[in-house]
Amino acid sequence: MNKSNFKPIRKFHKLAGYLLALQLFAWLLGGLVMSAIPLDKVHGKHLAKRALENPFIPADYSADLDRLARNVDGFSSLTLSHFLDQPMIIVNGTERTYFTATGAPFPAPTETQIRANARAHFLGDSSINSVQLLTNGPREVQYRPQVWQITFADPLSTTLYLEARSGQVITVRSTLWRIFDFFWMLHIMDYDERDDFNNPLLITFAACSVVFCLSGILLLLQSRPWRRRRRQPG
Repeated sequence: MNKSNFKPIRKFHKLAGYLLALQLFAWLLGGLVMSAIPLDKVHGKHLAKRALENPFIPADYSADLDRLARNVDGFSSLTLSHFLDQPMIIVNGTERTYFTATGAPFPAPTETQIRANARAHFLGDSSINSVQLLTNGPREVQYRPQVWQITFADPLSTTLYLEARSGQVITVRSTLWRIFDFFWMLHIMDYDERDDFNNPLLITFAACSVVFCLSGILLLLQSRPWRRRRRQPG
């Protein structure tokens, strides 16, 4: 095929290269960073425990569990848990409800208790840097309402989010999680909530990248660098 026939392909390939260069670099760099950081460290399993072993036995819970289940709308399950040195009954229904061992409403923890519980879950020895009761949590805790945010003064700025109503740990975040989350945002090109893997911008750039690669293959075939030139007769 005449080389002039490849001129539009060559022009498209060059233009697409300019447009896609930064995003292709972001995909490659993001893939490297996200594959290099183990997921268990991203989730902060080495920084804090999500739950502690319950030191209480069923005999420590004197409440009528059947009655509690009947009184909770949309009842689905019931868990015997604890908060610090207090037995706690968690009833899941339309809304999660908390009771003491006797069946009375569980009182919302104080800041002092929240600090103590955060320390009990934290696996390091750093001090607490800040404690805030948030009406609405940030995006890294899915904007959950009424949460305690406890940040430790360790190198990774480990942050625990606890339910204000029960003091239970919701999640653990750190600098590692935030780095991973940043590159995940670049990777899926969702610069708002960072959870839409099928957004139109990503699909468009991915399609253009495929065409970019195909045009490069065509140009490579046209150049035929692997073929040796025939020797001219002497």
